Amino acid sequence: MNFELSEEHKLLQTTVRKFAEEVLKPKVREIDKNGKIPGEIWWQLGELGLMGLPIPEKYGGIGSDYLSFAIAVEELARVCPSLALSYSAHISLGAMPILLFGTEEQKETYLPPLTLGKYLGAFGLTEPNAGSDAGGTQTTAVLDGDHYVINGSKMFITNASYAKYVTITAVTERSKGTRGISAFIVPVGTPGFTIIDNLEKLGMRGSNTTELVFENVRIPKENLLGKPGEGFKQFLQVLNNGRIGIAALSVGVAQGAFEQALAYANTRIQFKKPISSNQAIAFKLADMATKIELARNLTYKAAWLKENNRPFAKEAAMAKLYASEIAVEVALDAVQIHGGYGYITEYQVEMFLRDAKLLTIGEGTSEIQRLVIARQLGCPV
Repeated sequence: MNFELSEEHKLLQTTVRKFAEEVLKPKVREIDKNGKIPGEIWWQLGELGLMGLPIPEKYGGIGSDYLSFAIAVEELARVCPSLALSYSAHISLGAMPILLFGTEEQKETYLPPLTLGKYLGAFGLTEPNAGSDAGGTQTTAVLDGDHYVINGSKMFITNASYAKYVTITAVTERSKGTRGISAFIVPVGTPGFTIIDNLEKLGMRGSNTTELVFENVRIPKENLLGKPGEGFKQFLQVLNNGRIGIAALSVGVAQGAFEQALAYANTRIQFKKPISSNQAIAFKLADMATKIELARNLTYKAAWLKENNRPFAKEAAMAKLYASEIAVEVALDAVQIHGGYGYITEYQVEMFLRDAKLLTIGEGTSEIQRLVIARQLGCPV
């Protein structure tokens, strides 16, 4: 097996890292404090071709593989997790449903502006009373002539304030259970469609998180994504893709926290020597590096399997589970290594810790990942 990145992947890694260091790094504290990512950053990412990285060229994208996407997310998260989260959601949740299930007309209409960074992609699945139990969706879409009428709400939706269209799931036939859930493309600004952006969050503060409210929202029946009743099956596939993105994001968060901890340990002098010469600190750093490498290998393998049309649901869940949990562990250790300085905002490790926690919750909690893995193993749970 060849574990070395191709020249194309190395070039992408270098390009994104340069952008993250030169453009993002000076703005990270501002983004975290103000809870908003400057709009010009998305344009700059679009100019680099990153906003449509795995989207085919015929729809305005670059047509790169999913490993490229994972590398880009990791490098962005290493510096600014909030931006990496919104970027990952833009691709895996915003663009992918349309690419995977849209008609040719829908793809030609919705994908090119997304790839240019004109607006962000968003996907509405979670509801106030339907999180891990996505089959318990309460939002409804009733066919009325040539239109569907949507009523209900969605919660914790990324990027909606900066989207032009939001893909959502809604129940079209309650009697059919999960086979009665369909997916729709809903234009922002449609009468009755309200986006509420007032959530105060522990971490990932720069990433836009919203509530969506639908009150008799009428959309053309042509805005159905795929076939009626296939929404549940569609979003399961979308989430498998998205878990690779969250795993890569987790690796980036862990890598960023580790690098800061290592640099601090090598320069912080106590008892006339750097604290990294203390075996307790050195071994902690060794464990952190090992966990990150394992998480990265799991993530890259899942991306490779997807790109090569192999089954990857189990591996994506494993990568997301392990990477997100070690991101929290590594960030916590980074704070510990910094001592009292790790607890104040002068050092970025406290932000990494706050941001990391979401990764064990979003796109399926750790508990759900274990359920997915167990079922893939054949366990009747």
